[in-house]
Amino acid sequence: MARTSLAERMSRLEQQRAKLAEQEAKLKADERKQRTRRLVEAGTLVERAGLLDLEEAALYGGLLSLANDEGNSAIITEWIKAGKTALAGETIGNGATNEPLTLTFPAPLPTPFATRLRGAGLRWNKVMQHWEGLAEHDAVAALAAEQNGTLHRVHSTAPSNREPDRGRKSERS
Repeated sequence: MARTSLAERMSRLEQQRAKLAEQEAKLKADERKQRTRRLVEAGTLVERAGLLDLEEAALYGGLLSLANDEGNSAIITEWIKAGKTALAGETIGNGATNEPLTLTFPAPLPTPFATRLRGAGLRWNKVMQHWEGLAEHDAVAALAAEQNGTLHRVHSTAPSNREPDRGRKSERS
């Protein structure tokens, strides 16, 4: 049986420690990203509820009041029902004239213009190198014309009779 030298074992141990430290750093970064995302989502909900202009103390007091009722399942059920109704109404109201669109430009865009595209409901797709999203066609067409962009409607395809892709796990399972 071949014996490894002390130096080799110490080197392997140091590599394992470095790998563990790297994995731990990645976990912390992922947790931080999740927390940041959740905070942004909470801020968005505060804005959608029309409470963004409230004085800081008033908003915090209201949130503390909500926190006091957190254990009451009847109140939580009412909140869920009201929230779902409001979100569905906003989605229907905002999405009634919106359709799936893609938008490409011949050159990189200035940041203020990209901000306007985001405001219109589009997002940048790094993989496909185009802007995409649910938005009003006429509004996006006007924006596209400003920077010589090419706008495409994305037509949904009819359901096919093909078997589902067996290579990937279904998102429902």
